[in-house]
Amino acid sequence: MSDPASDPALDELRDRVRAAAATRRPLCIRGGGTKDFYGEALAGDPLDMRGLRGIVSYEPTELVVSVRCGTPLSEVEAALAERGQMLAFEPPAFGPSATIGGVVAAGLSGPRRASAGAVRDFVLGATLLDASGNVLRFGGQVMKNVAGYDLSRLACGSLGILGPILEVSLKVLPVPASECSVRMQVDEGAALQALNQWGGQPVPLSASAWRDSVLTLRLSGAPAAVEAAAARLARERGAARLDEPEARAFWTGIREQTDGFFGGPQPLWRLSVPSTAPALGLDGESMLEWGGALRWLRSDAPATEIRAAAARVGASATLFRGGDRAAGVFHPLPPANAALQRRLKDVFDPARLFNPGRMYPDL
Repeated sequence: MSDPASDPALDELRDRVRAAAATRRPLCIRGGGTKDFYGEALAGDPLDMRGLRGIVSYEPTELVVSVRCGTPLSEVEAALAERGQMLAFEPPAFGPSATIGGVVAAGLSGPRRASAGAVRDFVLGATLLDASGNVLRFGGQVMKNVAGYDLSRLACGSLGILGPILEVSLKVLPVPASECSVRMQVDEGAALQALNQWGGQPVPLSASAWRDSVLTLRLSGAPAAVEAAAARLARERGAARLDEPEARAFWTGIREQTDGFFGGPQPLWRLSVPSTAPALGLDGESMLEWGGALRWLRSDAPATEIRAAAARVGASATLFRGGDRAAGVFHPLPPANAALQRRLKDVFDPARLFNPGRMYPDL
C-alpha cells in the first residue's frame, strides 16, 4: 500500500472525522452515490470520498493494481483493458460515477462471480480510517499476505460501517482469449439440474442467467474449449449462439440491472441460496444467476414469507430495491453472528460514527 500521510485530501478527511467524533455527529460515507439505494436509509453528515483518487500503482505482470477509494471504477477498468486485463468479479457500477471504494464497500459482484470469485477474493490489502483519524493498513499486494486472519476483507460488503476505505490493492486477471454466449429453452427445474450438472464437468461456463423459460450461458476460455462447449450445447440442448453485440448487451444488462426484468414495479429481492436448492415456489417473477446460487425475485409477497422460504433451504433474502423496509433490508443474523458484528463495530467504531444503521439498527 502507498503512504498517504502527506496527502491533502486525506488530511481533510481526517480533520472531518476528528471533528465529527468530537461533536458526536455521525457521518455518511459516500463516493459516487450509485449504490445509495442499497441497504438501510442513509444517515449522518456527508463525508465525500471522491477527493482521494488515482491509481497508485499497477503492475500488469504481477496482476495487481492499487487504487485510492475515490477513483472512478470506469477509470480503473479502462487502464486494465489497455493491458488486456480486468476485474474478474465484474462489479456493477449502477451509474457512471461509481468509485472503487463503493465497489468494495458494497461487496457486489456481477455475472462472472460464480466462476471467478467474489469481490473479497480479489482484495489483497486495504487501508481504512478509524474513528480517531488513525490510518489502519491491512494485507498487502501479493497473495501470500492474505493467509490467516485477513482483516482487509472485512471491508468487503461492510457498507462503510467499519470506517472509510482509503485505498485497496486488487488482484486482476487477463481477459479471456475467447468468449461466446448461447441460449436455449428450458424450464426452471431443468435449468437448475443442468447448471449443477455442468458445474461438475469441464464446461467453461463464466456466466448463466435464466428467466421466462430461457437459459443464457456465457462460455469463456481457450478458443478450442469454447468452440467445443458451444458445439456440444448446440448438439445436446439445441442451444443457439448469440451474436457478439447481442451477447455483450445482454450481460451488461444483467450486470448493471438495465435488463427489463429489473425494471418491474414490484420490490426486488436478492436471495443467496445453495445452487442445488429447488425452485422456491414464491409468487412473482424470478431470475437465476451464478449456476442457481443467486436468485432474483420481483414480488409483492410479505418479507416474512420470502425469508421463511429462503430459510427452509439454508438461504438468505435481502430486499435489494424498493418495498417496505420495516422488516429490515438484510436477512436477520443468527445470534452468534450478530454478536460478532457488534464486537467488530465496537473495535473499529465504538462511537457509532460511520454509516450508523446502514446494515442493521444496532450497527
